Amino acid sequence: MENRPRALLLKYPGTNCDAETARALEAVGFATEVLPIAHLTTEALDGVSAVVLSGGFSYGDYVMSGRFASLVTQAKIGDALRDFRDQGGYLLGICNGFQILTQLGLLPAGSLVHNTSGRFQCRWVTLENKAKDASPFLSQLPDTFEIPIAHAEGRFVTTEESEAQTYLDNGIAALTYTTDVNGSFGQIAGLRDETGRVLGLMPHPERFIYREDHYDPDWSGEEGEKWGSGYYLFAGMYAAVTA
Repeated sequence: MENRPRALLLKYPGTNCDAETARALEAVGFATEVLPIAHLTTEALDGVSAVVLSGGFSYGDYVMSGRFASLVTQAKIGDALRDFRDQGGYLLGICNGFQILTQLGLLPAGSLVHNTSGRFQCRWVTLENKAKDASPFLSQLPDTFEIPIAHAEGRFVTTEESEAQTYLDNGIAALTYTTDVNGSFGQIAGLRDETGRVLGLMPHPERFIYREDHYDPDWSGEEGEKWGSGYYLFAGMYAAVTA
């Protein structure tokens, strides 16, 4: 009988990082299921510890990133994801998943818009961990770490730039870039909600699970461990759901 905690990955047309994300979740101890959005029901959340929205280009990002996906999700299950969170479930949105969680209102107000460079960016970035003590997802990560990005619409903005500063001041801005990567207000790379059970981030932790995933073949981490930084984000979520 399966006794591992279950992680449900929602797959939308255009999502393309679900397999890598499922492997990352399984590496830390989750049992995973990739569920096409067409089959999503409220019953699908039964017995699930974490819901993960992977990266990609849901519905081709034809209107704005995550918009169609959020509308379809809302139409199919209404506020079930909010209820899932309120009952102790965890939600993780990576890249396009971050955009979708923002559209669904499961993260503080803001939008992910086109990078100021005007182009798709795929490279490694250094992040500052601003919520090590407030977000289970980030509890096992150091103060700074590297993870790759791959996005064209990753610039986080708010109605007033001062609102982004409030997120920085109160710790809602869970991750920030150490340099101006895409024009995000406050260099924000990821947000958490007030419960700590929802995290959205633009970088791709599933792409740096093993040491060998790093661009530098001589990289060995702080203590020469086999795992990359991304592993510890998923491990933090696993530790939270099994505590």
